[in-house]
Amino acid sequence: MNKLYVFDTTLRDGEQVPGCQLKSEEKLEVAYQLESLGVDIIEAGFPVSSPEDFKSVSLLAAEIKESTICGLTRAVEEDIDVAAAALKHAVNPRIHTGIGTSESHIKFKLHSTQDEILARAVHAVKYAKNLVAEVEFYAEDAGRTDNEFLARIVEAVIDAGASVINVPDTTGYCLPGQFGEKIAYLANNVPNIDKAILSTHCHNDLGLATANSIAGVLAGARQVECTMNGIGERAGNTSLEEVVMIINQHQHIGVQHRIDTRQITSVSQSVSKMMNMPVQPNKAIVGSNAFAHSSGIHQDGVIKNRETYEIIDPEEVGAAGSEIILTARSGRAALNYHAKKLGYQLEPEAVKAAYKKFLVVADKVKHVEASHLHEIFQNIKTYA
Repeated sequence: MNKLYVFDTTLRDGEQVPGCQLKSEEKLEVAYQLESLGVDIIEAGFPVSSPEDFKSVSLLAAEIKESTICGLTRAVEEDIDVAAAALKHAVNPRIHTGIGTSESHIKFKLHSTQDEILARAVHAVKYAKNLVAEVEFYAEDAGRTDNEFLARIVEAVIDAGASVINVPDTTGYCLPGQFGEKIAYLANNVPNIDKAILSTHCHNDLGLATANSIAGVLAGARQVECTMNGIGERAGNTSLEEVVMIINQHQHIGVQHRIDTRQITSVSQSVSKMMNMPVQPNKAIVGSNAFAHSSGIHQDGVIKNRETYEIIDPEEVGAAGSEIILTARSGRAALNYHAKKLGYQLEPEAVKAAYKKFLVVADKVKHVEASHLHEIFQNIKTYA
């Protein structure tokens, strides 16, 4: 199966970031954008957590028609009942239920045993399956869960009716090789795995969320859970834009998605503004410096042929284009490039003279602006 399902949890996991909470109408505005972007599943919230979140999930369920709308629950009947009520008007509803499976979660958080956890997981899935057609099960902290027990619980919940199995690296602990091996272990050791889709849900505590998600896809996962701009609890989640563009760049991975990449930048900016979460300038794909060049060697290459230093065409992700930023590290090629943009046709000797004046200015200011350039060029007499 070469279809990769993109599961966006910006409105659930992303919204758990302090200060990022959205009202129902704001969630709907983001959801419309995610639907237009081509997201397959939108996790709309955790309905039992608050009246406003219930309202949000209900609103999205009623309004979003193309994307599956998903509500998160614990393996608790009340949670599942509330989620089903919130999703009752959805064209494509999904309940996402689960429980901690690692030794740490079972012993210290749940004060339980593996057998009890397995029984609770099976009961939750069966209960949810009676209320909606599609149930996804998450094994919280799967990244640190013993593989043999994880395989046992996955087999049991698939038999109970789960059609998607979420394998979260909840704490961002795994190395890519470890996470890929975990997905491969499930793919090879769960007898009924052909009846379900394996999903990744990776956190970025060690900066490995995207790498782990791609490792999971290479090992057989066919759903990736992610957020716009990689927002999420603590250090964040897998970044949607990174996963999608990695797949586009490395077509040998062999999977296809339906994301309209030309909308990525606009959706990124909208989410950043609405959630009051600035995107770091050096953020891959959507950062303000993602297609900016200030080193003279890089600038010379990009001016001659963009692909010398850019593996992604900015237009492919809806960005304005490559930027040649003038700093003290810029070269003559970049200066002449800006001269032409401002209407100056400098002879070679004039470029040399202008460059000397430019370096004096560039050593004084962090970013040379058009006003500086006009002053420099207007004082150079040998231009055509």
